[in-house]
Amino acid sequence: MPATSLAFPASAASSIAAAIGEPARARMLFVLMDGRARTSTELALTAGVTPPTASAHLGRLKTERLVRADVQGRHRYYRLASAEVAAVLESLTVLAADARPTFAPSTPHRLREARTCYDHVAGVLGVLIHDRFLALGWIAAGAPADAEAYQITANGRAALSRLGLDLAAVDSARRRPAFGCLDWSERRSHLGGALGAEFLSLSLGQHWLKRERNGRRLEVTEAGRRTLRVRLGMRV
Repeated sequence: MPATSLAFPASAASSIAAAIGEPARARMLFVLMDGRARTSTELALTAGVTPPTASAHLGRLKTERLVRADVQGRHRYYRLASAEVAAVLESLTVLAADARPTFAPSTPHRLREARTCYDHVAGVLGVLIHDRFLALGWIAAGAPADAEAYQITANGRAALSRLGLDLAAVDSARRRPAFGCLDWSERRSHLGGALGAEFLSLSLGQHWLKRERNGRRLEVTEAGRRTLRVRLGMRV
């Protein structure tokens, strides 16, 4: 492969890494990992910088396609640009923890049990759901070229449809249907992709899970425990 063909991706990756690597911008990105949108003023407070400086940082993040802005009335709300960006940030968190001499999960217990990873379930609960979907045969390994990718099986489609999951949304999503997203605190995969996102959406809509008002923590409700036990054979 010609050297010039390698130069472009290397240069682009370096530029993205530099954008993430600035501490104030990194704080902005990680606070958006809960999937919620925030104003530049809120992100300025998070990053500990002035509003003009925050605007400059957000401009850089937009240029690198790490965040996007939604305009509502006079307000502009920022969120992560995609689930792929969230996956990169989650992986960086894993690498950061691995940099310590001996790994020991430092995630607070309340977050380790169940939390959001952008738009899907992470933590102990997310890993259990991932493992249970595999054990039930609802998902199976996909193409060898992507070892972490899964396909939804015929049995899985039938079961997930009965559960109330919107498979049309999964099928039409412009992203992988399902993949194993390496969990920061558990060092095992939780369920990512369009399927993971729709499962979280269903769980919130059916009040199986409750989202913390201003954070990533998820709480399993009594209805959720009952559903997970009866429909998926899980005890949480």
